[in-house]
Amino acid sequence: MNKEEIMRILPHREDMLLLDEAENKDGFAIGKYHVRGDEFFLRGHFPDNPIVPGVILCEILAQSCCVLLMDKMKEGKTPVYTGLNNVKFRNPVKPGDTIITNCNIKRAKHPFYFAEGTVTVEGRLCVSAEFSFAITGE
Repeated sequence: MNKEEIMRILPHREDMLLLDEAENKDGFAIGKYHVRGDEFFLRGHFPDNPIVPGVILCEILAQSCCVLLMDKMKEGKTPVYTGLNNVKFRNPVKPGDTIITNCNIKRAKHPFYFAEGTVTVEGRLCVSAEFSFAITGE
């Protein structure tokens, strides 16, 4: 899926749509985001040494996971975080890096979904996490 197709699933828009590409590959959500360097979250984090904040990396994980729920993500629906567990930040992500996410849903009881995922850059593990979210709205 390209960015336009992703916007049909997610309600996020610039500056918070943080996926360039995504796909559902055999029950795993694979997402991709290229860190350009001009993003709002890099301006003050940190001057002269920009590093993508961990909370943004977790947001990218959650957005990519929503690709697995395209049938549930209808207009007027909003996915919201309900929890983050066992989050580990292993390596920094910097401008010029291309983030690859790999997520899957471990269990579901609609509207709640429990997932796990990783963020890698060039095969280097940057983040691993367990997370949950709910789909809210009309």
